[in-house]
Amino acid sequence: GCLGRTMTEPCGAAMSLANLARASSGPGASVRRPATVHRHAASLSGTAPGKASASKIWRRRGPVLLGARAASSDDAGPTGTSPPSSVAGSNDATGAAAASDARIPTYHLHEEEHDFDVIVVGAGHAGCEAALAASRRGARTLLLTLSLDRIAWQPCNPAVGGPAKSQLVHEVDALGGEIGKMADKCYLQKRVLNASRGPAVWALRAQTDKWEYSREMRLRLERQPNLMIREGMATDVLVGSNDDVEGVRTFFGMEFRAPAVVLTTGTFMSGQIWVGRKTLAAGRAGEAPSEGLTESLVDLGFETDRLKTGTPARVDSRSIDYSRLEAQPGDEDERWFSFDPRAHVRREQMACHLTRTTAATHQLIRDNLHETPTYGGWVGAKGPRYCPSIEDKIVRFADKESHQIFLEPEGRSCPEVYVQGFSTGLPERLQLALLRTLPGLEMVNMLRPAYAVEYDFLPAYQCDNTLETKKIRGLFFSGQINGTTGYEEAAGQGLLAGANAAAVALDGAKLVLPREGSYLGTLIDDLCTKDLREPYRMLTSRSEYRLVLRSDNADQRLTPIGRECGLIDDERWGMFTEKMRAVEDELERLMNTRVKSDSEVVQAILNAGAGGAKKPSRQSFTLEELLRRPEVDTALLDGFGLGGGLIRWDAEAVEVKVKYEGFIKRQEGQVAKVAGKMNKKIPEGIDYGAITTLRMEAREKLAKMTPRTVGQASRIGGVTPADISSLLVHLEVGNRQKGVGKDARRAAKADRKAAVEAAVKERSETQSQSVAPPR
Repeated sequence: GCLGRTMTEPCGAAMSLANLARASSGPGASVRRPATVHRHAASLSGTAPGKASASKIWRRRGPVLLGARAASSDDAGPTGTSPPSSVAGSNDATGAAAASDARIPTYHLHEEEHDFDVIVVGAGHAGCEAALAASRRGARTLLLTLSLDRIAWQPCNPAVGGPAKSQLVHEVDALGGEIGKMADKCYLQKRVLNASRGPAVWALRAQTDKWEYSREMRLRLERQPNLMIREGMATDVLVGSNDDVEGVRTFFGMEFRAPAVVLTTGTFMSGQIWVGRKTLAAGRAGEAPSEGLTESLVDLGFETDRLKTGTPARVDSRSIDYSRLEAQPGDEDERWFSFDPRAHVRREQMACHLTRTTAATHQLIRDNLHETPTYGGWVGAKGPRYCPSIEDKIVRFADKESHQIFLEPEGRSCPEVYVQGFSTGLPERLQLALLRTLPGLEMVNMLRPAYAVEYDFLPAYQCDNTLETKKIRGLFFSGQINGTTGYEEAAGQGLLAGANAAAVALDGAKLVLPREGSYLGTLIDDLCTKDLREPYRMLTSRSEYRLVLRSDNADQRLTPIGRECGLIDDERWGMFTEKMRAVEDELERLMNTRVKSDSEVVQAILNAGAGGAKKPSRQSFTLEELLRRPEVDTALLDGFGLGGGLIRWDAEAVEVKVKYEGFIKRQEGQVAKVAGKMNKKIPEGIDYGAITTLRMEAREKLAKMTPRTVGQASRIGGVTPADISSLLVHLEVGNRQKGVGKDARRAAKADRKAAVEAAVKERSETQSQSVAPPR
């Protein structure tokens, strides 16, 4: 019933009031607006340190009142009541606002509905984070989506997290994003992967309810002040005469204007689904592709290419024989993605199950490889290396007798089960027979067939490290359009692009994350410096500094940055500062509290150590020294009444910092040492062709990728360490020549000044001699 109008407009009686308000101004009426642009607020829900808050932002279109503090009669719901103040600027995903408030408009009805500060195209995981980040920074934002019913949809595996991906989710949350809160609220099961290894590679993974996740994210968007959602297909990017973006045009001819546009089109740009030899134009099953946008971008001079991904069949849970499967329950000790305790919703977990392929599975695939799009030869696009189809596994790992297959529920109230690790391009007529070769699935019913999808993407080297394109000012690419794969990678890019789009629109500071400071910075750096031609997936091995980029310290690294950019509200900032004070106090307590060697706790620790009890070498130990031992944790200290009273997650962060202090300090020193040289800026417009000491391949690659720093240049494929040395020498010589030139100009200016002073002095002396003596 809401199709054809905006998500944030009121329904029912309030809609008629909205129409009445528009009609009362008359078709030709206009609102006089000041020509001057005044920016007063850095964010909607909180002000950065040292910045004044304001309930108004003056823009080209006049005053836009933000949040419930500025609510007027135009904002009233169906009963005429204003939204509660807790809704305004809230960065909380717990749904504290009443459901009836969800559809209260967060913009004024007299505002022009076609003029915005930021337009986000696509409402997947990248688009949702981009729209929320832009609106939190104070930008009036439009989120344009092909379907209002598929917001933040999880078309492949409904799961969040995993190795390296969980670190991304923690970092997005530390910057004020939503994906972690949604996963904590909508999970079916949680498990920590790599728990037997060090904390740098611990990885939280949550299986989520895909329907609940989409519903909750839509409600979150509806509650966000200054954000408008609308259904439509963007087909053209509008660009001004100065190569700056001006907005988008939809399939039906509507034009929406904004000085910043974020494209997050996912797999929809010229999407093509394949099931065996059959093909269908679609972005994903049951949804039409986005047509025309690729041609518009090519006309603007962008390079495009094709990628491929796939998703497995969905089967009916009621037809599975679970007695033949190995249960995979969730962890009893639940952990959380979000650092905000308000988002933690503890709930009953559901089990996943494990089965394996058989010889019959492998034989059926080998006999029909020619029926698949990839091995049949009619699809040449590259697929994801780290998430291969089942036929790729059989071909590439021919020596393996079987492969693990996980059966994962997609929701609490539906029978659909996701067959993880079993994506295929085989014809639908063979897929059911293939599924029934798996133990426990001999009588299974298939609800949805597996398919492969081919789509357009734009190699991300065409963007800089803010994800703004190098060709068009104000145009940003984010998500799978940049060649990535995964909800977490998309969400991280979306938050960065949305925050920077708001910075362009509102003349604010841009959010730039260095490679050595976060996994998200590593992701962006890889995208902007590597000419990727296959789907990019984040891995812990991609970061050189993963020991200092742990999940437990993501908020310590990034929340202050988010606060400076207006992405963190006052309440969240207060919780963070309180946590940091508690952590520092606890570290000081551990360092200063001593216990005697004959005490009960020391004896228990010595008995638990390797080799049994030994005589202590000292008369006393500090708690920090005890905690540094591998057999000691904070729970043991708590058991002897020596705990610091921290909540578990904060205590765990303290423990990691104490145990790995030496390694962490060493890597921090490496980061500081490398940053000095690698962060050296490369001047814009540098002529690499004129640097004769560079190899020809390096000149071509550097000219194509246009790196901004020496570090980015060093990570470009085809550029060797010798090339970097030559580049550094060239930059140093150029700096010295500039210095010599400045000295020469300074000396010439001094000579001219001295000559002028000498001439003036000579003239005055001549005049005094020519004056007749007095009578």
